[in-house]
Amino acid sequence: MAAENMAAEAAEHGQTAGEYIVHHLTFWQNHPPKNVVDFSVFNWDSIFWALFLGVLTCFILWQAARKASSGVPGRFQAAVEVLVEMVDAQARGIVHNATSRKFVAPLALTVFVWIIMMNTMDLLPVDLIPAIWGALHHDPHHAYMRSVPTADLSITMGLSVSVLLICIFYNIKIKGLGGWVHELFNAPFGSHPALWIPNFLMQVIEFIAKTVSHGMRLFGNMYAGELIFLLIAMMGGAFSMTGTGIGLAIGHIIAGSAWAIFHILIIVLQAFVFMMLTLVYVGQAHDSH
Repeated sequence: MAAENMAAEAAEHGQTAGEYIVHHLTFWQNHPPKNVVDFSVFNWDSIFWALFLGVLTCFILWQAARKASSGVPGRFQAAVEVLVEMVDAQARGIVHNATSRKFVAPLALTVFVWIIMMNTMDLLPVDLIPAIWGALHHDPHHAYMRSVPTADLSITMGLSVSVLLICIFYNIKIKGLGGWVHELFNAPFGSHPALWIPNFLMQVIEFIAKTVSHGMRLFGNMYAGELIFLLIAMMGGAFSMTGTGIGLAIGHIIAGSAWAIFHILIIVLQAFVFMMLTLVYVGQAHDSH
């Protein structure tokens, strides 16, 4: 209903449907990007929500650990225990080094819960947080606030690059610097000197491809979900503005409810996929070729 009212208000103030969507897909930045890739740009809204939800995630897990007892667990403790056991089982099946698992399993658990928390922000009414932010600035049409960090490519790529750095760390830790460099130039085609350059290029391409696909997969799904919610909001906005076309109102309710229910699956599934790929990539870093 909030999305419907805000969409109608946007139309009344002369915003087209395209302008309404573009406004909601614009980040709160320190300055506009000067190029397609501009590392001097910071999306403050994504950074704030990612950090806030990260702290909230750590607090929730800390609360579960603090209240854990050996007796009959409550619902919250039981849910967390099931989650921990699930992640630990996946980690045991992929990362066979017991010492590494002491770090990798908690890492996977944190990534899984953190991404679920960030993805879940997409279930809030699309205009709720932007409306509050606009009211605080007394200028809703020039106040930008996006609340889904995983719909920001810089956040998802930051996560995937972090996984890449962890993989490089374990490559060096497990195989030694010399062993890893030897592997870079001798796998996958063989150790003949003529194959050193092709081997190295293939290794670099593999690292880049895994990192890019890791971040892009999460971003693409969440960005598409955010865009669909905006399109559904415009259906309700069109009905509120004209007062005609009851089909728009019914479609707004049905489509919004159906997509929200389906999106719950996407929220959990994408977090699970990102966590599993993290475990797989770290596990591959332990394997010698």
